[in-house]
This record gives sequence, structure tokens and C-alpha cells, in this order.
Amino acid sequence: MKRILITSALPYINGIKHLGNLVGSQLPSDVYARFNRALGREVMFICATDEHGTPAELAAAKTGQDVAEYCAEMHEVQANLAKGFGLSFDYFGRSSSAQNHALSQHLAGKLAENGLIEEISEKQVYSNTDGRYLPDRYIEGECPNCGYDSARGDQCENCTKQLNPTDLINPRSAISGSTDLEVRETKHLYLKQSAMRDKLDAWIDSKKDWPILTTSIAKKWLHDGDGLRDRGITRDLDWGIPVKRGTENWDGMEGKVFYVWFDAPIEYIAATAEWAEANGLDANAWERWWRTDKGADNVKYVQFMGKDNVPFHTLSFPATIMGSNEPWKLVDYIKSFNYLNYDGGQFSTSKGRGVFMDQALDILPSDYWRWWLLTHVPESSDSEFTWENFQTTVNKDLADVLGNFVSRITKFCRAKFGEEVPAGGEYGAAEDAVIAEITKRLTAYQAHMEAMEIRKSAADLRAIWVVGNEYLQTAAPWAMFKTDPETAAATVRFALNLIPLYAVLSEPFIPDAAASMLEAMNTKATWPTDVAKALDSLPAGHAFTVPEVMFAKISDDARDEMQAQFSGQNT
Repeated sequence: MKRILITSALPYINGIKHLGNLVGSQLPSDVYARFNRALGREVMFICATDEHGTPAELAAAKTGQDVAEYCAEMHEVQANLAKGFGLSFDYFGRSSSAQNHALSQHLAGKLAENGLIEEISEKQVYSNTDGRYLPDRYIEGECPNCGYDSARGDQCENCTKQLNPTDLINPRSAISGSTDLEVRETKHLYLKQSAMRDKLDAWIDSKKDWPILTTSIAKKWLHDGDGLRDRGITRDLDWGIPVKRGTENWDGMEGKVFYVWFDAPIEYIAATAEWAEANGLDANAWERWWRTDKGADNVKYVQFMGKDNVPFHTLSFPATIMGSNEPWKLVDYIKSFNYLNYDGGQFSTSKGRGVFMDQALDILPSDYWRWWLLTHVPESSDSEFTWENFQTTVNKDLADVLGNFVSRITKFCRAKFGEEVPAGGEYGAAEDAVIAEITKRLTAYQAHMEAMEIRKSAADLRAIWVVGNEYLQTAAPWAMFKTDPETAAATVRFALNLIPLYAVLSEPFIPDAAASMLEAMNTKATWPTDVAKALDSLPAGHAFTVPEVMFAKISDDARDEMQAQFSGQNT
């Protein structure tokens, strides 16, 4: 079986991310990583904070901190929130690491050696009010393609068209809002992506199983208008990776840094090198994941990201990797997502609209959020978070189906047989039917998980929970106990054995609840290859404890209070 390399798009450093950011890459990638580990595969799951660029400088300035100090502090905040949501990264790195500095400079040097870097004197926007050159993303104006009035200088978020700042109509500084802008001459490095167009096109064409969302965005950038453009990879900034050819200075590039979108994807590789160093391992430990001459040809590499990140991961980053002419591992599959909207509008940091990761964990346990987000992950279209739907999903799925099953059977067993698996009775047709049904649904669940179809996988998992509830309701051991305690004991024993099975299958989605179920049943379990065998793992006499309420229902009053709290109206 191939080893599985998984990367999640890097969360930007400037502040705490909202639930839309979480479900757009980190959370689905965690589900896939947990699933592959459960099947016994060797997994490397990598993420990091994306720390360079103007937004980091501005965010630090607002707090009165040095930008390096600010980034270090926010990295810890984001790392702790990731742990709070149970994100099982093998390593959560930093794009400002020494490893990323060295690797970004190395790759730039290789690209230059191979004729894929061009020095261009260009006109760039300078804000007299702000006293600085404005990076593309800090110039806003009207998109010449679709008319959107808040297009950025590198790309229109509305139509995704790639832009230059000078393309914008009525441009303004996104920092101050000033229109006192002028164009000045400056020199920058460009990655000659256009020279790679045919190679990239053929590579994307070879990925027949990629999501339509991924390939359609990539093809649009390749062929719309003038096609794939060369892209600037340097900026006039203080904070970032200094421009060098490997370890050598780059004449004419003094005082410049690499563009954040050049170095950020390289951090996937660098973060794995960070992991190796942090664990006292040599270079072979990370190179076997990334270099095909060191064993990475036996790796399946999967990336998770929101649709706005697709152009850079299907074109710019592959152009860098291919253009180096070194044996780096290219991505095998890109799982991209649409957007999660919030309660009739959009998430807004400035307006306080929506739920952010720290706030979510203050309100409810992470599994509540994980389950809702993963059952509504925006795979085929945008999704919308509403409090009514959140309440309904949590109450019906987690409380009424899974939580109710575990509570009912453990409490009934304690009342009639004590806190141990009862002996007596034999399994029969009803139990055989459950085994057959779960076996069928487990096959579908695994197939959807292998295909990274998260919503379908969640629906399969819920259906497996329902099988247990229906069995318990039909077998009715509480009624059977009065006339046939032996048969009731067999029913209870079989139902108790469903709990560790449910725990293992549920772990990718709701890991804390899964751990609680295994702890209550005083057992460990592995992914089932034989459902009948798995449902005979707890023998008669095996001790357990009745767990606390696994999922408390969300009341109407609590729902209304949360909705008002995060509406943004009082900000």
C-alpha cells in the first residue's frame, strides 16, 4: 500500500480563522488522514502558518508588535486551536522557518539556472499617503472583466480573473483608502509560467479523477484571455524570505523578498523537513516523502484547499517544482472546496459576523462543530451555516441517534445485568441481518472515504448508527427481559459490541466522542475487516462503565442566544 502524504492549505497568520476557513481545507484533510491511519497506512499530514506578506506586517503594526514577534505569537494561537479541534497534523510548521528560507532560495536558483526566471523592470503602484509600494493584494478597485468593485490587484475574487494592479479601474489603497497613488519604476523577478503552459496542460489533462471544480479553475487560468501569464515572485517588502540564488546574493534584488505565493506552497516540503529536525531525524526521513529518487514515487500525495487557492496549486507551485528539473514529488490529487456562507450572508471579521474557531470551542465541544461542518462541507456548491440547521443536525444525529443508542443500552445493561457484558442466549437471524446491513454500508463508507467524498461518507456513517438504533428498537430487550432474560442478555451483549465498532468508524469525524466510547467500554479496537468478528470482541463478563451524556441537545433558547451573539449587529 502506498504511503499517504496529505497537505492542507496554509492558514494565514493574521488572526483567528472562522468556520468557513476550517471546513475549506484543514477539517476535511484531517478526516482523510485519520481514515488512512485507521486502515494501517503510513501517513504524513502537514500544515503550517503562512506568515509572509503585507497582511502580516499590517496586523503586527495594529498590535504594536514587531512582525516576527507577532507571527510567533499567532502561530501558537493557531496551533492550539488546531489541537482544540482535534486536527491530527504530524507537524504544524511555519513558513518563516529556516528550512523554508533555504528551500525557497534553492528552488529560485534552480529556476534561474533553467532559464525560467526573468528580471523585469516594471511600473508598480506607490501610495504617497502610505509611504510605500503597494503589493497587488493591497490595491483595490473595479474589475475590468466583471465590474466587481472590490477586486484586488492580483486577482478578482468574484470572477477569479488574474489581474495586474494597473488593470484596475479607480484603484485605491486597501491600507488607507487613499487614491493618491502613482506608478514608479522598480525591478522584479518573474517566473516564466507561460513557458510551462503546454507541460502543465498535459499534466492536468492526465488527472482524469480530479474534481471538476479543480480542473475547471486550472483550465480557465490556462486558456482564458491571453492564457497563463508569467508571474512576479518578488516584492518590495521588509518581511519575508530575502531574494537569493540559493546561498548567493542576487544582484539588483537587494532589499526585496520572495512573494508570499511563491514561498508558501514550498513550505509543505519545508514543514516536513521541520518535522524531521524536531524529531531528531536525518534528511532521509523527510526526503522519502518528497523526492522520487528517495522513495517518494511510492507516495500518494493529496492536497486539500478552498477554490481560491486552486490556481496557485495547479499552476504556480507545479511550475516551480517541474521547472527546477529536480525529482520532487508532484501532487496526485487536489480536493478543492467551495465556500461556506454564514446565516444569510458572509463571514466577516470586521463586522463580527459568524463564528470563529476560538469562539466555537468556548461554546460547545469540538465534535459538535466537526460533525455539522463535515456533513455540510461545500463540495459541489457553496454551503450555508444557519443556527436552525446546526441545532437540528446536532440534536437529531449526535444526540438522538448515536448518543441515545450508547446511553440506552449501557444504562439498561447496568440496571438489569450490572456493568459487565452479560452471558447467555444465542445470536440469531436479527443479529445476522445487522451484520449483513453494516457490512454493506461499511463497504459504501470506505469507498466514499477513499474517494474523499466527505458528505457521502458522513451520510454512510450516520446510516450505520441508525442500524443499531433500529435493531435495539425491534429487539426491545427491556420487554424481552420480563419473559426471556437469556435472549435479552444476548441482545444486550450484541448491542454493547456495536459501541466499540461505532467508535472506530466514527473516529475520523468525531474523535473525542470516539475516544470516550472506547474508554467507557474499557477496550481498544481497530478498523473492522470482518464485521461479525468485530461484533464479538467484548466477551461475557467484560467490565464497562456507563458514559456521561455524550451529546447534550441544543435548546431553542440557546440557539437564539448564539444566533444573536454572532450576528455582528452589535459590533
